[in-house]
Amino acid sequence: MEAAETKMESPRWGIYRPVFLPSAILIGAFVVASLTFSEEVGALFGTFQGFMNSHLGWMVNGTINLILLLVLFLAFSPLGKVRIGGTQASPDFSTLSWVAMLFAAGMGIGLVYFSVAEPMLHFLNPIDARAPDADKAARAMQFTYFHYGFHVWAIYALVGIALAHACFNRKQPLSLRSTLQPILGRYVDRWPGHAVDVLAVLATLFGLATSLGFGSGQFSAGLARIGGFENSTALQVACIVGITGIATVSVLSGLSRGVRMLSQFNMGIAALLFLTVLFLGATGDRLLDFASDLGQYFSGFAWMSTYRGTDNPDAAWFSGWSLFYWTWWISWSPFVGTFIARISKGRTVREIALYGMLLPSFLSFLWMSVFGGTAFALQFSGQADIAATVTSDSALGLFAVLEQLPAAGITSAVAVLLVGVFFVTSSDSGSMVVDFMTSGGRLDSPVGLKVFWACTEGAVAIALVMGGGLAALQSASISTGFPFAILLLIIGGTLVRSLRKERALQGKPDPD
Repeated sequence: MEAAETKMESPRWGIYRPVFLPSAILIGAFVVASLTFSEEVGALFGTFQGFMNSHLGWMVNGTINLILLLVLFLAFSPLGKVRIGGTQASPDFSTLSWVAMLFAAGMGIGLVYFSVAEPMLHFLNPIDARAPDADKAARAMQFTYFHYGFHVWAIYALVGIALAHACFNRKQPLSLRSTLQPILGRYVDRWPGHAVDVLAVLATLFGLATSLGFGSGQFSAGLARIGGFENSTALQVACIVGITGIATVSVLSGLSRGVRMLSQFNMGIAALLFLTVLFLGATGDRLLDFASDLGQYFSGFAWMSTYRGTDNPDAAWFSGWSLFYWTWWISWSPFVGTFIARISKGRTVREIALYGMLLPSFLSFLWMSVFGGTAFALQFSGQADIAATVTSDSALGLFAVLEQLPAAGITSAVAVLLVGVFFVTSSDSGSMVVDFMTSGGRLDSPVGLKVFWACTEGAVAIALVMGGGLAALQSASISTGFPFAILLLIIGGTLVRSLRKERALQGKPDPD
């Protein structure tokens, strides 16, 4: 097997040909097609997405609930005591660095971009259009929590645990196909395993490019807003080029230096902006908002988890919001899960399940309550029409809120910096993950491969910003979520079996 693996690797670039070549060809073909036939490609993926929404929405909804229950089972059963890397392994990173890195990779630009836009868009497009504005705002925050809460991080935690256990305990390559090795057997290094990895690469790169498209839009919009000049396509492209260059340097610096330091710096900037908005606004009201929003999230948890909007006219709402998010997050799971696995050696399964699910969720809740609550307060007081700003350009929602607070120039500049650094951390962590996948799961992928994928991410984002193909790319990223939903259930079952086997070999009783 080792001889066969060597033949499939390039001695100079260290690429794993069965995964790298199909991935590079398909990505290149998609970019060319989206630029040349943007409307047709968008319509194709839109049709596929619509078909899946209509016929498989129940499957996705059921999957995310089963994943959450499985992660909780892993956390609180004896299987949670299994340590990644073996009983003597110790963590490579402090808990603070670890949480900062997984949070920056898992949410990144999206949390900043949608901090105001998400609650306000829910408010503008409510389930019940007849409800009073106060009830619409409360429901908006409830669903914002739901879409950024425990279900999301449970998906990431499951993939992270499965990959980490496969790599560090079963000594398999850090690649998604390794999670299926117990059931694929020798076929894990043949076309079935390669197909899984190619799909993971496509989902990761499409999801990243879409995120970078959002990020470049908000970054350039913030620069234009502060500088008083026009937000143009040329400015967005310049932003992507500059930040991709920084991300490439970060990737080349390695995980322990570049990615870790940027993630910690990012958390520092985010904390600074968060505390500034909290204290410059109505601090007491925002803390009350957080408590109220959290209570509504838990009280409506079971209802939201099973809600599918089958009663008209709610079906369109569910398809456009909750189902959209679930397929989006599932399509991101190979990226975030692989990154979590890489940084989690020495952690127990219980730590990854609980820390990786609860801490990022509560940080997201706090963030959304402060920024979303401030936006609603400004809207209802008549001080600013945040809804109108979000309707015209959702990227400007955050800046519209900051402009109503003291020291607006400083806080807006900090927000632009935060978007930029989140842009870098998303790009460099994403590049690192694709490096792992396309080098056959190597943890020390070659420099040339790192540069290639970092630049490819930026190039895809630029091509789509210039060609107007962001919607098609977004549809493609979401569409990969449907097959991954089925794959995640298989990975979950395989993981439980592998953990039980390890516990048995250690002489521990089976959790049943």
